[in-house]
Amino acid sequence: MSEIKVEHGDWVVVCDGAKALVMENVGNWLKPSLKTREVYNQPDLSTHEIGSGPPGRSFSSVGSGRSSVTQTDWHDESERAFLEQLADRLHAAVVAGQVKGLVVVAAPRALGVLRQAYSPHVKAVLRGEVHKDFVKLPVHEIEKHLAAA
Repeated sequence: MSEIKVEHGDWVVVCDGAKALVMENVGNWLKPSLKTREVYNQPDLSTHEIGSGPPGRSFSSVGSGRSSVTQTDWHDESERAFLEQLADRLHAAVVAGQVKGLVVVAAPRALGVLRQAYSPHVKAVLRGEVHKDFVKLPVHEIEKHLAAA
């Protein structure tokens, strides 16, 4: 992890495509103490549980050829929508003055989706990103990883 200082009052967002923890550092940058502010969950359903059926078929306009249509990855779409809603929530918090500094800790794939959804306001307060999946760790373990960064 790169050198990221989580200042007092900064928000730390730890997330993946199905869960997000929004925490505030009530400690200092040497010894972070994270207090959970918000928790977001969504059911982690597989594509076949979300989707409507098998992929369709298309017919060639010339000849008798047929081919299958690629099935939409509903699981991926669900994760993308969840992360975009999280980015919208962060934007609202920054605009409302609730957060002055932000650190995002997410799995690389989730971080890629979030980066595309960050508003200019969120980018302005972003202190750093950590490319790790810590969402299943207890808060005290997340604090240790941030202190070591």
